[in-house]
Amino acid sequence: MTHLIRATAAGGALLAAAALLAAGPAQAAPRAAVGDDYLYLTVTKGDSRSSDTLLLCDPPQGHARAAEACAELDTVGGDIARLTPVRDAMCPMVYAPVTAQARGQWNGRPIEYRETFSNSCGMAARTGPVFALDS
Repeated sequence: MTHLIRATAAGGALLAAAALLAAGPAQAAPRAAVGDDYLYLTVTKGDSRSSDTLLLCDPPQGHARAAEACAELDTVGGDIARLTPVRDAMCPMVYAPVTAQARGQWNGRPIEYRETFSNSCGMAARTGPVFALDS
């Protein structure tokens, strides 16, 4: 009788698995739409902990200068390396490395950016409001 119960339980499990497979692939729950233009931004100062945020551009949000950052990114098609550096920036010659990193998409195109600057002034002069996470 024990064998009969085990066989019935195994058969039931097999039938349940077959029913799930026949139902088709599982569908993931819909995610909240992020929009076409978004970047996950990270700024790491030296060996310390990173600051990060999700920059969204429709409408601009994520940090205090999000609207400016989105406008500047729009002029270069989201290519951070093509941003125009500030010409009259006066940065100290102090080595306090800061790494800026961005991952996301712009106009449906994947964006990957990473650069280490000698200090935060140099980063701000090169990337403008994009990585202004502390503002």
